[in-house]
Amino acid sequence: MIEVKDLTKYYGPTLAISRLNFEVAQGEIVGFLGPNAAGKTTTLKILAGYMPPTAGSAAVNGFDCIGQSRDVRHSLGYLPENVPLYTDLTTAQFLDFAARAKGLEGSRRAGEIDRVVAECGLTEVRHTLIASLSKGFRQRVGLAQALLGRPPVLILDEPTIGLDPAQIVEIRGLIRELAGAHTVILSSHILPEVSQLCSRVIIINHGQIVASDTPANLTRQLGGSARVRLAVGGPEDAVLTALSGAPGVRKALAEGGGTFTVEVEPGVEVRPDLARLLVGRGWDLLELKAQEFTLEDVFINLVTEEDVHP
Repeated sequence: MIEVKDLTKYYGPTLAISRLNFEVAQGEIVGFLGPNAAGKTTTLKILAGYMPPTAGSAAVNGFDCIGQSRDVRHSLGYLPENVPLYTDLTTAQFLDFAARAKGLEGSRRAGEIDRVVAECGLTEVRHTLIASLSKGFRQRVGLAQALLGRPPVLILDEPTIGLDPAQIVEIRGLIRELAGAHTVILSSHILPEVSQLCSRVIIINHGQIVASDTPANLTRQLGGSARVRLAVGGPEDAVLTALSGAPGVRKALAEGGGTFTVEVEPGVEVRPDLARLLVGRGWDLLELKAQEFTLEDVFINLVTEEDVHP
């Protein structure tokens, strides 16, 4: 549904993205991650037909983003990071305008407006001026306009930004339900959100793709060493020294309050040895458990490595 080949974009002499290559299959929800100024929004704007690339190509739903831009825009719903809304219109009036712009007419237009109002939790503000809406409700209006017409492809740039926790849960649930019926590419700074919603993750840094895989594979393959968390009743300096010198331990850190984190060699099971070591010293072992790396750990690891070694 989305195919990107050697996509490159310059802003004057500044290179924003360089020779990007990736595909998003029908029905996938793919997370598109990167630090600020990594090239995420530039890529999404090209896919949405907002700007042309300098080189390379991109296609959405089989249509070329440059030569068939009108067809591309009919094939997708786009929620930009900063939602452009007409604040002098009510929610219903704005959605009616957006539906007309998408070519929806008659009873179909009215039905689609009713559907997205209900799905996005906008019933209570249907006839409220957008100027009077909170940031959370404005974000919902932006998502509702993207869903009008049931486009096969959705591009969502920070879809839960500005929402309260309850609203975030609702919108995540809605996005999760879109899988299969829609192909979704989602950009978010909330990495646990990406882990929950996305079947695959693409990480971009300095305008280049540095990783592309499932969240589980990324944490397993790129996480590096394993970690063990401990709570020990003993003198902190002495416990830290003992843990640091234990076989298989790469690094030990004191977290305060008698808690410690130990990084160990991949594939090495050190917990029995650590337990014997600590108990043998006469210290109380209050907690000992393995910790998995998260997508956030992988993201920071990759971005930091790329920043140090461009």
